[in-house]
Amino acid sequence: MKSSSVGSPSSSPIICASFNQDNSFFSVGTKDGFKIFDARSGRLCYERAVGAFNIVEMLFSTNLLAIVGAGEQPSLSPRRLCLFNFLTGSTLRELNYLTSVLAVRLNKKRLIVILQDKAYIYDLNSLAVLETIDTVPNNKGLCAFCPGSEGCYLALPASTSKGSVLIYNTVELQSVCQIDAHRSPLAGITFSSTGTYLATASEQGTIIRVHLVSQATESYSVRRGTYPSTIYSLSFGPCLEFPEFLVATSSSGSLHTFSLGQAIKQRRKPSGVIGSLIPDTLSDSFDQTFHHILHNAAPTGVKSHVRIYNVDSLTCTSGASGFRASIFIISHNGYFREYTLKITELNEFSWSLEREINLLDNILNEPF
Repeated sequence: MKSSSVGSPSSSPIICASFNQDNSFFSVGTKDGFKIFDARSGRLCYERAVGAFNIVEMLFSTNLLAIVGAGEQPSLSPRRLCLFNFLTGSTLRELNYLTSVLAVRLNKKRLIVILQDKAYIYDLNSLAVLETIDTVPNNKGLCAFCPGSEGCYLALPASTSKGSVLIYNTVELQSVCQIDAHRSPLAGITFSSTGTYLATASEQGTIIRVHLVSQATESYSVRRGTYPSTIYSLSFGPCLEFPEFLVATSSSGSLHTFSLGQAIKQRRKPSGVIGSLIPDTLSDSFDQTFHHILHNAAPTGVKSHVRIYNVDSLTCTSGASGFRASIFIISHNGYFREYTLKITELNEFSWSLEREINLLDNILNEPF
């Protein structure tokens, strides 16, 4: 049986969209084919018009794509995963399954394939199956995979009745922990770039929690809003230790940015150890001073994907220091937008729209 997330193409022009592991490129799938864009310039790098696709995943900045069709043609079955070299236009390998592929994740060591009730872990080089995990029914293909090869963690729903997460080490092939994050079932999960932290959201969408994976503990709770909203996308900013920013988009169409770093510095304890920066006891009342909202960043009810591409230090004319974050959003109505958020140490902030690109009308002018 097909999941609603991978059935016939949706009414939105874009069926699927994803960023590569360092957010430098992104891909979109439509009813006609798929396209690859350079996120930094907005340039269309490649397109292939052969039919509808449910999944298009790119491995960093390489030529390797993992693609899954939407089932409109026999050759594009949703039960077939194709590893494709878009530079040569050749199929490297096909993997077939008994049920629809709901999600695919990649890093330089592992290939993860998510079905409704199973997760397959492959060695990316040999494509040998290293592990098969039986999962709870996961109709949305919900998962998170750390892009780095060191903290090579996979997160999967562990319950259909509450927001529990199973963390699995895909290098050592063993379970790390289970985190009981929410009372309601999960709607969104994402790792920080190093795999140290995991952010989770439930179907209620009012509270987003940040967890320290090594201790299976909640480190921070942030409130997105008072009324329920479906979380479409979560993303941490680039980080070496504790991430400065967490961003989210939801069905309300708003973009939410939480300045975790600034909040922690104001609550800092004497010790310099990262773990000691985090309060021992936390409530769901994150200081809203550090929550910055951009309304109408995407159309209401239209699925969107958000990433923080870059965070720079900022020195204002007043002499105050701060941050400047570049934030990318893909919305399924066919637009890519880049926003800049500037925040000073005094928590003065401003939003600006840097670029807006129509992904459907973009024309390929030069080779990749």
